[in-house]
Amino acid sequence: MPTFTKIFQREEITVNGIKVVMLTAGKGEPLMFWHGAGTFHGFDFAAPWADKFKVMIPFHPGFGESGDDPSITTIQDYVMHYVDLLDALKLDKINLVAFSLGGFIGSTFATQQAHRLKKLVLVAPAGLYVPEHPMTDLFKIPGEQVPAYLVENIEVLKPHLPTGPDVEFMVGGYREMTSAARIFWERGYDRKLSKWLHRINVPTMLVWGDKDRLIPIAQAPVWSKLIPKSTVKTYSGAGHLVLDEKPESVKAVGEFLT
Repeated sequence: MPTFTKIFQREEITVNGIKVVMLTAGKGEPLMFWHGAGTFHGFDFAAPWADKFKVMIPFHPGFGESGDDPSITTIQDYVMHYVDLLDALKLDKINLVAFSLGGFIGSTFATQQAHRLKKLVLVAPAGLYVPEHPMTDLFKIPGEQVPAYLVENIEVLKPHLPTGPDVEFMVGGYREMTSAARIFWERGYDRKLSKWLHRINVPTMLVWGDKDRLIPIAQAPVWSKLIPKSTVKTYSGAGHLVLDEKPESVKAVGEFLT
């Protein structure tokens, strides 16, 4: 299980019969973070946002402490899950920060539900078909090499990695990869997404690390061209987990949303 700083409170809510665990901190306008395909590295990076926002970090069904829902097999299923979650929380509009798999969900959500968003940040999002710069196939990476695909500086991840055999860590990772496989097994993109990104009519920022080995930074200008009102912020010496590696990227997100 990922750990989280003491400023976060753990909350539970049931959505369509599925237990959803959500971490919350701070007060103010709602800022929701949708995580990627793994949660083992935790969400400590998000703590500074709680100075100005009510930060909400729900675990997707099938990830972290949330319940399993094997019926979720498409990105659209996750989109509808989050429509229901926002309704259950009585949130008309949120600021959304969406990373990797969460970025795939968030960008698709925004093409359909832009009226529910104030501003949007997509951090190294998956989901776009860019044949010249394809996403790395997650399921072809040997387990011991995964950390090197996530960060440029491995020291950032070491506190979150077990130092020896850890059954709970392995079981949790396998469960989350199984959930991700329901979405990514055949392909890590939606060929039709590019057709609809023009419907995102809220201010949008794209954030990327220039050493991203999972989703190449060369995809950033493609996303930016397709999303009106979008800007790009890139960070040198950062891998896929740019928010973990570069505190200045977290600050930039907070300033953009403010």
